[in-house]
Amino acid sequence: EYFSHIHPVTPVIVFVPVILACSYFGFLITPVANGIIAFLGGILLWTLIEYIIHRWVFHYQPKTETGKKIHFLVHGIHHDYPRDATRLVMPLLVSIPLATFFFYLFMMIFGKYYLVTFAGFVLGYVSYDSIHYATHHINLKGRFGSFLRSYHLRHHYEDEHTAYGVSNPLWDY
Repeated sequence: EYFSHIHPVTPVIVFVPVILACSYFGFLITPVANGIIAFLGGILLWTLIEYIIHRWVFHYQPKTETGKKIHFLVHGIHHDYPRDATRLVMPLLVSIPLATFFFYLFMMIFGKYYLVTFAGFVLGYVSYDSIHYATHHINLKGRFGSFLRSYHLRHHYEDEHTAYGVSNPLWDY
C-alpha cells in the first residue's frame, strides 16, 4: 500500500531527462524528418497503450482474492478515492518496469528509430499522468482542458465503463 502513493510531479522529474536523452541521441542517428515522424508515432502509440491498459488491465475483474487486492491497489483505490492527490499518477514501481519493457521492445521493433519513438512514447506517458492529475485537481480552462476534465470525470462519477481515454478520447471513438 505504501508504494501506491506518489507525488504528482515525480514522473516529470524522472522521465523528462529520459525524453531529452533519447531525443538527443535518437536524432543523432536518424534523419530529422523521419525522426519527427517516429517521435509523433511514439506519442500516438502511447495513446493506444494508455487506452488498452486503462480499459482492459485497470478495469479487469480479477477472480482470486490476491488478484482483487492487487487490482484494488493498482487502480480500484483510485476509483474509490478519486480526489487522493497521491494516487493520480502511476507509481514508479509500475512505470519504471513498464518503461524498461517498452524500451527494449521498441529496440527490437523500430531499429534505429527506437530512441526517438521511445522519447515520443514517454512524452505521451508523462502528458497522460499530468493531464490525469490536472483533471482531478485543477479547474482546467479553455475548450480542450474543460472537455478533458469533464470527459474523464464522467468516467469516475457517471459510468466507469466508458471514457477510458484520459489524455484524449481518440480510442474511445
